[in-house]
Amino acid sequence: MAEDRLVRDAGRHQVLMVNREYAEVTGVTGVESFDTHEFILQTTNGMMSLRGDNLHIKTLNLENGLVSIEGTIDDLAYLQGDHPGKQGKKLWGRLLK
Repeated sequence: MAEDRLVRDAGRHQVLMVNREYAEVTGVTGVESFDTHEFILQTTNGMMSLRGDNLHIKTLNLENGLVSIEGTIDDLAYLQGDHPGKQGKKLWGRLLK
């Protein structure tokens, strides 16, 4: 179902969240990092952070740009910066402080 929608919207970045328990993100070009509390995704619109508890990947298809995540979602934010490479450096700088 999700992959059928994705074929029609190739290259388009969208976020679908259902009851803060499921998130489907399209336009994903890479997964920078993830654990049970945070996912950092590189999207066609910049770096995105999704935070919560007991997070896990339900679907990962970077060829089609799709990531779906289940768990308790508390926060979704776009990281500031001009482009994904620059944002990734800022992220590593914050982590290494």
